[in-house]
Parts: sequence; structure tokens; C-alpha cells
Amino acid sequence: MPNVRLSGRVISEQDPARESRAHLLYLLFAGGWNIFNSNGDQAITLSNIQKEITRSDAFVFTPGATLEELFKAISIFVGFQTLDTNLTGKPTIVLNSDKSWDLFFGLLDHLHRLGTIKQDYRDYLVSVDCPVTVLEALKRVYEQGIADPGRHVDGDESIEEVYSHEAPPVQGHLGEVCVFCSASIEDPDYLADGYEIGRQLADAGYGCISGAGKTGIMGSVVDGVVAAGGWAGGSNVPHIIDLEGLPEGLSAFWLRPDIYTRMEIMIERSDAFIIFPGGAGTVQEMLALLLLKEAGDPLMRDKPILVYDRMDRSGVRFWSPLNELLGDACGDGSYQVIGRIEDILPAIKKGIPRR
Repeated sequence: MPNVRLSGRVISEQDPARESRAHLLYLLFAGGWNIFNSNGDQAITLSNIQKEITRSDAFVFTPGATLEELFKAISIFVGFQTLDTNLTGKPTIVLNSDKSWDLFFGLLDHLHRLGTIKQDYRDYLVSVDCPVTVLEALKRVYEQGIADPGRHVDGDESIEEVYSHEAPPVQGHLGEVCVFCSASIEDPDYLADGYEIGRQLADAGYGCISGAGKTGIMGSVVDGVVAAGGWAGGSNVPHIIDLEGLPEGLSAFWLRPDIYTRMEIMIERSDAFIIFPGGAGTVQEMLALLLLKEAGDPLMRDKPILVYDRMDRSGVRFWSPLNELLGDACGDGSYQVIGRIEDILPAIKKGIPRR
């Protein structure tokens, strides 16, 4: 029988999600599915999420869009975007009967309008309103298939020739700052900001870690660091290198087998994080940081998160829907919103503990 991974958990006997979850469990079992996480007690981490994706044949998200569930849902969407073969043909259904997923879907729509997400999320994350329609949606997706994300391997990069390597930091090194950002944005204003923050970090004595892509803001950040004679590190995975290639001039590169171990090494090696304009992958990275911080993970101890909520020429703030989705996470000090690029470096200097 096929395996479906059910998200979420029931917190107590009074949990309003208890009844709908019980109904959903009955329908899935009766419909011939084996269920992973039926009791809601299986933890998902960066180190095990790829294994759980591989062993599942479908995914169902339940009402109550917690930070952890948002991370898992965006991770699956990113997997489809980056042609993860472990997701081929696997439907993802979101039971949104309580409308708790609306802000998340609104963020994806916002990024789609801005062009950092090329795909319509509805083709990959199918939203339904009641448990009965979950099975109908699973069957429909299996019969119709999943939309082509519109990305294909160019074949310009030979994976056999890509190896991990690392050069020592430059003189006067103060620490590493990670910039999570888009590899697809082509707007010159955004690219100029990426180049500028890379240059500023290098000039100030900070190494810069990125997703090691050569396109979009990601490529511009590395270009800015390298042009200023700075230290640029990054991590990537084989199937994304096939899609995007690698930038020139990386001082350090860590090849990893999947996007989760890629995130883990970037987080481990960084002392601070800047969330630049980006797409679904950047949202995924931001949620991973907040989850680790919320859990008190040593990987995030004393590491500030800055969100560059850039205003474009039409007066639109890039990350406003993200800030709305996260609600109180900003107010409790989990991260800081920066509206101007010139304010980023002072905030980094203030936030990173002196060595």
C-alpha cells in the first residue's frame, strides 16, 4: 500500500483539530493508505526530512499552520522547483478548513507576482476545505500528474569536476555572514543591492556565505565579495548545480547531497544571517532559522537574523507578507527588519558578539 505522511499533531484532548484529524485518519486508512505520523509525534529535522520525503508517496497537511508545518510545506514546494527526483509524482494536499494557511498562500502569490516564484503554487500544493476532499484530491493528482516546473538541466556543468574545498580567511577576518537570497531575480536594482552588500561585507572584514549560485542576486553577492578581495563561501547540491552552475571565485565550497544538509552547513558556518529578496527557497531558509532559534539549537546561539524588507520603485515592500505571516516572531526579537541597505552593516556589527 502507498505511504502518506500526515503533518501536524494533536496537542491535547481539547485540541479543536482532534476531531478532523481522527476523521482524516479513518478516511485515509479506509482508502488504502499507510500513514506515517498518525499520532503526530514524529519530529522532522534538517537531518531527517529528506529521508522522510523519500519514503513517502504523498503528503497531507492538516489545519493549524504552525512554523514547523509551514517549513515542511515550503520544503516540498522547493523540492518540486529544483527537480528533486524523490518528489516525482507525489501529491501534496493541504487541508485548510480553518483558513490558517491563507497567509502562507498569500505570501506565495505575492512572490509569484514579483517574479521570484515562476510557478503557481496551486499546481503543487493543492488546497482543500474538508477531509472528504483530501482523498479526492490525492486521486486526482495521481491521475492528472504534477505540473512541469518549467526548469530543465542545461548540461553546462560537469558534477564530476565539482569538489568541496576551503581556503583560510583573509587577514582581519571578523566572522562569516550568510546572505540568503534569490538566484532568479534579474532586476538591475536588486542585483546592484546584492553586489553592494557583498562588497560592504568584504570591506568590513566579514566573510560571506551564500547558496553558491551564479545567477540572480546570489551571483551578484559573490561578485561583490570577490571584487573587493573578500572571502566567499557557499554550499550547493548536484542537481541544483546542474540547473544554475557555480559562481567564479569562491574561497570555500561545500558540496552536499540535498538542500537540507546544504542549509545545515551554511547555518553552522555563519555568525549572522541576512534575508535578502528571494523566492520559496529563501522563505524555506528563513523558517529553518526561526525553527532552530525557537528550539534553542546551538547552531543559532547568539546569531542575529536581519530581514532586508526592500521597497521597490512602486512603493511595495518585498517581505511585508512574510512579516505578516510570522506575526509576533519579529516583535519578540527573533529577527530584525531593515528597510535600507545602508543600515544592514551597522546592525550586523551590533548583533555579532565580539571575538
